[in-house]
Amino acid sequence: MKFELQHTDPKTKARAGKIRTDHGEILTPIFMPVGTLGSVKAVHMHELKDDIKAQIILGNTYHLYLRPGTEIIEKAGGLHKFNGWDKPILTDSGGFQVFSLSHTRSKLKEEGVTFSSHIDGSKHLFTPEKTVDIQRSIGSDIMMAFDECTPGTADYNYAKKSLELTHRWLDRGIKHFNETEPKYGYSQAFFPIVQGCVYPDLRTKSAEFIASKECDGNAIGGLAVGEPAEKMYEMIEVVNAVLPTDKPRYLMGVGTPVNLLEAIERGVDMFDCVMPTRNGRNGMLFTKSGIMNMRNRKWADDFSPIEADGASYVDIAYSRAYLRHLFISDELLALQIASIHNLAFYLWLVGEARKHIIVGDFSTWKPMMVKRLSERL
Repeated sequence: MKFELQHTDPKTKARAGKIRTDHGEILTPIFMPVGTLGSVKAVHMHELKDDIKAQIILGNTYHLYLRPGTEIIEKAGGLHKFNGWDKPILTDSGGFQVFSLSHTRSKLKEEGVTFSSHIDGSKHLFTPEKTVDIQRSIGSDIMMAFDECTPGTADYNYAKKSLELTHRWLDRGIKHFNETEPKYGYSQAFFPIVQGCVYPDLRTKSAEFIASKECDGNAIGGLAVGEPAEKMYEMIEVVNAVLPTDKPRYLMGVGTPVNLLEAIERGVDMFDCVMPTRNGRNGMLFTKSGIMNMRNRKWADDFSPIEADGASYVDIAYSRAYLRHLFISDELLALQIASIHNLAFYLWLVGEARKHIIVGDFSTWKPMMVKRLSERL
């Protein structure tokens, strides 16, 4: 994997770049649709390519390990062959899932984490080495290090001990990554994850430690997990002041359209979040003019297009009234239309941010967009 920093906005830290992988190029800033189980919910692969214009999608080590399992994925020739997606894939190491599904966690120790499957209750052990092996079997283009994701409300002593454990796990993960080879004839990159909760000194320490590893890219984890948005933005600034400028920066699990623009302004290049699909399936649409709840009565006889400017991310410009009808009627097509719309909007938004970074007026465009995107229609 190679990263080329192409432009930096003259008045902010916003960046435009290009990531090259063996499965294609990724223009940054970029949003990655979440395909936890190897599929983006309610969306076909051709829709991801043609309507949404996704350049990379995300899969998850924890879920794919449990189902269908690495044996099936290896027999298929890797996740790309299994799901038919021929562009880049990034896999989360599963750390967040292990810790967020706390009721299944049985024991955290130096070796790793023992947990019970949420599917059948079977016991499993994740170690830094094992998550590398699983991601080798999945065949993702970008692999993530195994870490402990501390909650945003963790006290300082817990956050410090957690960070030290994450760093020890990182050394083991990097060692095992360097001692193993890809399984399918193309290269894989390895990203460590900055932790440290909401404590600037811990975040700085973690960023310095991770920068010293000189990996292909770096991630920022443990944010948008309960802390205020302003605290999240503060931690991004602290971390990006340390992380190298010649490597891509990935903010994990974030967030709203406004979150994306705020983070881009602070120098973040890559994002993923379930919000566009999860909220879309529940009737929330993100548009250029603001946020819409498609179950509201006000849309019942509104025959204008979903986007006020008439832009459509799907083959047919469905009206607001028709989409509301589908939601109220519990028609599955509503979930598909809303998911495609929201994902395509996210990709449009980061694409527009990239254009304005290159032109050099991101600092004036961004506040205007933040105001519009915050409106409730």
